[in-house]
Amino acid sequence: RANVRQLRVAWTFKTGDGNKYLFNPLVAGGRLYVLARNNSIIALDASTGKEIWAYETGVRSTLLTNRGINYWESADGSEARLLFSANNRLEALDARTGKRIADFGADGSVDLREGLGRDPDKLTLVQSTTPGRIFENLLILGSATNEEYGSAPGDVRAYDVRTGKMVWSFHTIPHQGEFGYDTWPKDAWKTVGGANAWSELSVDVKRGVVYVPTASPKYNFYGANRIGANLFGDCLLALDARTGKRIWHFQMVHHDIWDYDNATAPKLLAVQHNGKRVDVVAQVGKEGFVWVFNRDTGQPLWPVEERAVP
Repeated sequence: RANVRQLRVAWTFKTGDGNKYLFNPLVAGGRLYVLARNNSIIALDASTGKEIWAYETGVRSTLLTNRGINYWESADGSEARLLFSANNRLEALDARTGKRIADFGADGSVDLREGLGRDPDKLTLVQSTTPGRIFENLLILGSATNEEYGSAPGDVRAYDVRTGKMVWSFHTIPHQGEFGYDTWPKDAWKTVGGANAWSELSVDVKRGVVYVPTASPKYNFYGANRIGANLFGDCLLALDARTGKRIWHFQMVHHDIWDYDNATAPKLLAVQHNGKRVDVVAQVGKEGFVWVFNRDTGQPLWPVEERAVP
């Protein structure tokens, strides 16, 4: 507070568009990456604001991960990539030149509609407006699945940042033989959508765990075609970030018909509880509750009362 009045504007860069208020700029390696004119990804010198390169995505902002972008750098520093989604496709750019990486996926991109057990041509929306999380050499992605009948299932997936190959997938609407399958009608994963993670994910790098907040199954306000508790809708998931294996889960709302998504990033905190320091994960829900769990076990720090409702 003593010197804040001395702050002065060092430089300004005009984005050229008035609708980029959602985008979270990223600083890495002395460069600032922003979303600007014509939905272009632009690299600036972070100290001067001078433009270094621009890559025009060629899509509308509604078809772009316009809340941020992912940066990955190899352990030896020889490679640096930016990863983002546009028009349901995952793309990679050379962070130093702004050039599209041609051998990433198929001809430089990955179709995110593939690998979901549905006809890709019938899925209108899969990508989320949030960018996912980098962990080691993986990009872990949630999705946005529309809110109607016939929406895509909300599988959480991890992709190799170099090749674009899908490394693992966690089925939020379980397939036959998987845990939670009996909380849905038979083969619900083939027809029902949602239970997706459109909000931010949080990664505990030390533990190698990604914490995933999921949304309601679809359709949002009608559930007669999906009788049951509907795991893993409206859950906080703790997944092994390297394999996608479920470590624990907690479902906040069983059989949601109110669109009670977990709409915020889980917070990784350390608290004093019963005289001990405990690593916790805290999740805020649309209902106004703050849920707090032991990060390793998923055990709630305080009792949770279950109430049956009609």
